[in-house]
Amino acid sequence: MSDPASSATAARFRAAVETATTTGDLSGFSGLFLPDVRLYSPVSFKPFDGEEMVLGLLGVLVRTFEDFRYIGTFTGEAATSRDQDAPASPADVLLFRATVDGKEIHGMDLLHFDETGLIKEITVMVRSQSAVQTLGQAVLRGLVEAGLVPAE
Repeated sequence: MSDPASSATAARFRAAVETATTTGDLSGFSGLFLPDVRLYSPVSFKPFDGEEMVLGLLGVLVRTFEDFRYIGTFTGEAATSRDQDAPASPADVLLFRATVDGKEIHGMDLLHFDETGLIKEITVMVRSQSAVQTLGQAVLRGLVEAGLVPAE
């Protein structure tokens, strides 16, 4: 079932990602997330918690991806990872393609919304395994450069 508030937020998120990947401007993400938003990444077992950390990661991602483009959308309902026993809430899946360090990435952003339409959780999935490894290395470099994680 499509929810007008979450559909509008999904469209704004998509536009913000598309703008940021071409201009580097992250201002389009303003007002899209709950303060305690959580992002599950294919390159880290531990989720990224809180709006500041999620925005930092998104900044790294938009600098890392080359030729990023969304190729499809699915709308429905799903339980979040932290609210598995709660009823399903509105969710959108945005399918994408990109290149990272010469490897083509196939992926999807699963957006979960609260009752007001704000994003409360994002799960990013990427295939293939070699693409995940390449992305993981590139994102780690970006996180270290941005000061979001310590150098190993």
